[in-house]
Amino acid sequence: MEPSIRFIKAEAAADNGIVHCELCPHYCLIKPGKSGLCKVRVNNGGLGSIPYYGHVTSLGIDPIEKKPLYHFRPGTKILSAGFVGCNLACPFCQNWHISQNIEAPGRYISPTELIQAAKKDKQIAYTYSEPLIHIEYLLDSMNEAKKAGVANVLVTNGCINSKPALEVLELTDAANIDLKCFSKKTYKEILGGDLDTVLGFIKKAIEMDVHVEITTLLVPGLNDKQEELDGIIGFIAELESKGKEIPWHVSAYHPDWKWNTAATPEELVFKTIEKAQSHLKYVYAGNVRARQYYPKQ
Repeated sequence: MEPSIRFIKAEAAADNGIVHCELCPHYCLIKPGKSGLCKVRVNNGGLGSIPYYGHVTSLGIDPIEKKPLYHFRPGTKILSAGFVGCNLACPFCQNWHISQNIEAPGRYISPTELIQAAKKDKQIAYTYSEPLIHIEYLLDSMNEAKKAGVANVLVTNGCINSKPALEVLELTDAANIDLKCFSKKTYKEILGGDLDTVLGFIKKAIEMDVHVEITTLLVPGLNDKQEELDGIIGFIAELESKGKEIPWHVSAYHPDWKWNTAATPEELVFKTIEKAQSHLKYVYAGNVRARQYYPKQ
């Protein structure tokens, strides 16, 4: 299948061969021979190029709870496919070996082959690194999945502009979306993202009847102030006030890649959950010795 390149535009000749990527809020201006911040969307001689189309670094069967999704087909298995690259640069990334390394080994898998492998479990997750930067492959694979009766699951940072977001969400059955913090400054200066874009993606997914669960990695010194956690809780509570149940996964961080702060104390995770219980119906602890389930009484 010859991929159709989307959201990368060659502009006027006065731009000296620069192409404009409109996929995410970075709006990268990419010079010939260079890539955008995600490392996988490239300028090849003044034309947009996606050389990592179909480059799959990880393919395996997981419990769906590992995504994590606890309220979408619980107890089932799901085929999980991972890629390379990311449009964020979280310094504590726990999958940095593929998100920040486009040379990570993998192999080409066509959308048809990928969905054929997913037919047994009838669902597929696009996960591990950021799948949305591979939107052309996602759309091709997701359309194949719909034809085959296979559910599409996104595990994503949600940092994508509204037009491509609509196209992907129309084909998405469930999503776990990272809400990494509730500070515009932290998103921009430390993570390399945009908070408002992520919040908009979450709202749009819910509006389009995608099953949504939200994950926050609790990083000491970064996003653990009570004011910020209250902001996340309030945002989710507002979504739930409109008749949706949005499970929140609060996960413990451990040192990785460029971030050496001590691991999140389990007590902080559980304290955050106890606070959230007053406002949210479903809150879960992740990356602790025993995952625990906290329905509101």
